[in-house]
Amino acid sequence: MKKLFFATALAIGSLSAVTASTATLHDGIMSEVIAEEFKEIAVSDLPAAVSDAVETDFAGATINKAYMNENQEFKLEITAADGSEQTLYADAEGNWLDM
Repeated sequence: MKKLFFATALAIGSLSAVTASTATLHDGIMSEVIAEEFKEIAVSDLPAAVSDAVETDFAGATINKAYMNENQEFKLEITAADGSEQTLYADAEGNWLDM
């Protein structure tokens, strides 16, 4: 009888699945940056501060493509010195934006 009760409780318990999701906490600024449309620009059109930031923080990296949005924020597709590809976001002053 105990086994029957335990099996029934286990079956009922397994029917009610519990899903947990992690909370994403942010101030919403990065969501706005991501949502804005970036248009491709020539790598040579990047501000010197952005190019210098790549050279300083990602020595040996190559900028493959550059994009800009209306707020003068830049999306960069780079190939790092180790061959890995990364996407970076920066403002016009060369400050990195967290994504």
